[in-house]
Amino acid sequence: MTSQFFGLNIAASGLRAANASLNTTGNNIANANTDSYSRQKVTQVASNSLRVFARYGCAGAGVDTIAIERVRDEFYDVKYRNNEQLLGNVSQKNYYNQLIEKYLDDDGTSGFSTLFNKMEASLESVMTAAGTTETKATYISQMKAVTEYFNNVYGSLQNEQADVNAEIKLCCDRISSISQEIASVNKQINIIEMTGAKANELRDKRDAMIDELSKLISVETKETPIVDENNPSRITGATRYQIWVAGSYELLDTYEYRKMICVARDEDGSTGQNDVGGLFDIKWGYGSYKDGDNVNELSDFAIDSQLIGGELQGLLAMRDGNNAQYFHGKGTDVKQYPDGTVTVTVKVEASYLKDMTKCTIPKDGRIHIGAKDYRYDKWEYDGDSTYTFTIDPGSLSSIPDVGKTVKIGYSNKYQGLPYYMAQMNEWLRQFSAATNDIMENGFTSDSLEGVNLLTGMMDTNSVAQYSYEDLTTLSENKGYYFLTGGNFCVNEVLLDNADRLATKADVTEGESEFMNLKKLKEMFDTKKIFRGATSGEFLTKVLADISLNKSNSQTLEDTYTSLENTIDNQRLSDSGVDEDEEASNLVKYQNAYTLSSKMIQTLTEIYDRLILQTGV
Repeated sequence: MTSQFFGLNIAASGLRAANASLNTTGNNIANANTDSYSRQKVTQVASNSLRVFARYGCAGAGVDTIAIERVRDEFYDVKYRNNEQLLGNVSQKNYYNQLIEKYLDDDGTSGFSTLFNKMEASLESVMTAAGTTETKATYISQMKAVTEYFNNVYGSLQNEQADVNAEIKLCCDRISSISQEIASVNKQINIIEMTGAKANELRDKRDAMIDELSKLISVETKETPIVDENNPSRITGATRYQIWVAGSYELLDTYEYRKMICVARDEDGSTGQNDVGGLFDIKWGYGSYKDGDNVNELSDFAIDSQLIGGELQGLLAMRDGNNAQYFHGKGTDVKQYPDGTVTVTVKVEASYLKDMTKCTIPKDGRIHIGAKDYRYDKWEYDGDSTYTFTIDPGSLSSIPDVGKTVKIGYSNKYQGLPYYMAQMNEWLRQFSAATNDIMENGFTSDSLEGVNLLTGMMDTNSVAQYSYEDLTTLSENKGYYFLTGGNFCVNEVLLDNADRLATKADVTEGESEFMNLKKLKEMFDTKKIFRGATSGEFLTKVLADISLNKSNSQTLEDTYTSLENTIDNQRLSDSGVDEDEEASNLVKYQNAYTLSSKMIQTLTEIYDRLILQTGV
């Protein structure tokens, strides 16, 4: 038989449950506008009934408040984070594509098409007065403006590459910082939840950091209960929380976190002719790593992976995107000479590797043979399909094996900054070759032999320029490979003396003869020197690339931004605080509290009657 005070215990449990629900509702209302807050609710179950050994069976014992839990659907979290990593990727591409387009766009004053048209117009002026020094000087000046255009744009693109490189480091540092913060939050969550409570606010904080992380890099998470090995049936309350990024890299395992560490390449460690110095490789290290520790103990992070995702993948695409045109081939021979020199012969098949105007191999740099990295001091090309690299003795941990795959850099299919710099180099090399061949075969108004019009600076620290012989008959058959947008210039001989311009095709003609300039003009107008287009159509071809890339990235960014809003609204509809719903709950729990109070009041009157007014 139950106690006479059993009803009071039941009413008290209802009072406590209603009070907990009212407090939770108040907390929800207070955080209605708090970012990343998940609505909470009180979980209640009926208390275990009591056997009273009476005909009616068991007596209800009230209500138990077992937990205050978040209302959150992991399905929407996964959808949101998958979308965020796609949005982060395209948003970075779109931002930098817009900058590239601005650098290449013709503003009618200093753009390529404007300068090229002025140069052609000045050439026609020379043709009308081939013996006049002033017209020739004007033409050379206009050609100089064209070369300076490439110098400026090339420099701007390299500066942009340096900016992207710096942002990659910031991105990796933030990823490392988030992993460390989550490890700390995991410890706090487990300390609280091992007591039987739910660390709702800390879980919200962790989920917010995962959301941020998902925009930086692709993320997968897993949470599993920790079981007591000595008593598997006992619930410890603690959980194991794991995070994987970029497909397979475990960033965090409960309290143990990893770091993404950026290590600048050595001066001779470049993988592209147009790359700025100090580009970062990404390494994978433990959380205990700090600046100054031995970087050789770190493992590599595969920056060529298609699973990286997020802003990091977008930044790598812009910094390293080469449209999949990189050096790769098969090692066919390895020779070691008595002085210790080692050479590696490589056979290539890609057509772009057999054209020096498209070549992007650094003068010296890092080469990957089989599974190992080496450094080479120089390279030679046979003019067909064979390259020979001279390996730096200091990088020879072992002699390279024959028959292994050889590559410099890696394939990145996106058209990033390296691609546009390579396109500029290809145009100016082919344009210079076609122009110089005409100029060298002509004669000046004074019947002197012509000189090349276009060349490049040998070194940024000197005024020496490549001669026509350097560009055409240089050993190793590299030809115009040495010309880039950074060193492209007009022959200083012509800058000093405009009369050295080769205007005549026939040495026996008078000073007014201009047939060599006519050949030059015809070459400008008719010869297809760049991607099936004439010289002056360079900008049209390249702008078509950047316009398409920008349009695609803009469209994708708009799409993923719209999806972000849609998924976030779906998530908020479940886990967000609805003020009208909370107001309704407030009335409901207030009524429950009032009824429990009335129950206690009623029982109090009964006890008064029982104790004070009943008896002998």
